[in-house]
Amino acid sequence: MLTPTPPRDGNRPKPPVHRPGRVSGCAAVAWVLLAGLVGALVLTVTAGSLTGDFSALIRWYAVSWVLFGAAVWALRRVPYRQAVFLLLAGAVAVPATGLLAPPTTSTDSYRYVWDGRVQAAGVSPYEHAPGDPALAGLRDPWLFPTGAACHHPYRYPVHDPEGCTRINRPAVHTIYPPLAEAYFLVVHLLSPEESRYKPLQVGGALLALATSLVLLRALRRSRRGPVLAACWAWCPAVPLEAVSNAHADVLAVLLAVLGLTVVARRGAGGGALLGAAIAVKFLPALAVPGALSGLLSRRAPMRDAAAVLGAAALVVGIAYLPYALATGAGSVLGYLFGYLDEEGYAASGGGRYALLRLAVPDAAAGPVALAAVAVTALFVLRRGDPERPWRGALTVTGAAFLAFTPGYPWYALLLVALVALDGRWEWLGVPVASTAAYLGVDDGTAAYAVAAGVALAGAAVRAAGSRS
Repeated sequence: MLTPTPPRDGNRPKPPVHRPGRVSGCAAVAWVLLAGLVGALVLTVTAGSLTGDFSALIRWYAVSWVLFGAAVWALRRVPYRQAVFLLLAGAVAVPATGLLAPPTTSTDSYRYVWDGRVQAAGVSPYEHAPGDPALAGLRDPWLFPTGAACHHPYRYPVHDPEGCTRINRPAVHTIYPPLAEAYFLVVHLLSPEESRYKPLQVGGALLALATSLVLLRALRRSRRGPVLAACWAWCPAVPLEAVSNAHADVLAVLLAVLGLTVVARRGAGGGALLGAAIAVKFLPALAVPGALSGLLSRRAPMRDAAAVLGAAALVVGIAYLPYALATGAGSVLGYLFGYLDEEGYAASGGGRYALLRLAVPDAAAGPVALAAVAVTALFVLRRGDPERPWRGALTVTGAAFLAFTPGYPWYALLLVALVALDGRWEWLGVPVASTAAYLGVDDGTAAYAVAAGVALAGAAVRAAGSRS
């Protein structure tokens, strides 16, 4: 056999040289697409709302998602240092667009403002509903308008024939877990008088940026590029839900991401952070099987699993303890069970279990959904990778979304962050589906069916690639 003669040094191909300070062509394209994304998001939050130009909201938000995908794709070919700079610029500019207008598609932040005010007055938020006359002394004309200001589609009746409130469900107790309530109190104490919802929006922007930095550091430690972090930092759901609507889910996401990255290095600290995330919003409990990946195959030491679970349970218990002592253990869950019934989780209706109801009777949809998530969790516990707990967390969380088909897009912020950690971009169809269901573009069936198809196709492509 003839062995090819190696080329002389002068004939060897030279690697491309990226001179410092010079922007590559791919970087220029990414800059243009990022600028377009920021512009589309500005129009999303300023030109449209549920009470304004609804068509403009949907149109510009859809354009934002298209530009987001194109910008992240272009970032793949950008040299590392330039890509990091681009990522950080977008991590600041994209969430900042949510600061430009009042809450766009949700009134939940008004409850946050009220819960913070109530706690500052020394009253437990689990003790009285906002419409309770016992708290009338804490009301102001902004949260509790009167007269003509009540002639608005998003004003809710209270025990006052001439008044109303901006707070949704004013007749029920708060639903938010204790660390969310602590966050509302801290924001209230740090806020200037008459600042209304704006400090919560600023807090959401800062938490979103902090999550981007944590993701970038975690990806760098695992020798992966900044492109995956852009799946969170540039995602249109972040400025709309975490900043404009100021949903507390972004705090839970930050804590969950920190928890999973710490769990990957072993120790109870990751469990404590996951417990803190659950004590902000219950949804990060879906990440716990991921944190215990490989437990049933003994690839994850039982001692580490016990440390994670014990630390998480301890943090949740400590967080609830002061409120339970003040108002009683039964009251700290607030309106949780009423909310589940109202949203259709108990009755297999209201758009929940949209995919499962195509195949099973409505009465069986709930149990089948729970069984599907349980089986997925067992699979992760058996076959999951302990070195990449976020992979199992994304699998279980994604399965839960497809099984329960929730209609609130801010829930999907956790899933977006897990995509950024893991890299399986095909799951980004889920937040799009939940947004379509929430805005009434679709009842959830078609949108979630497309999202499920994309997720399955992505899994099949990856499996085929690994076999080849």
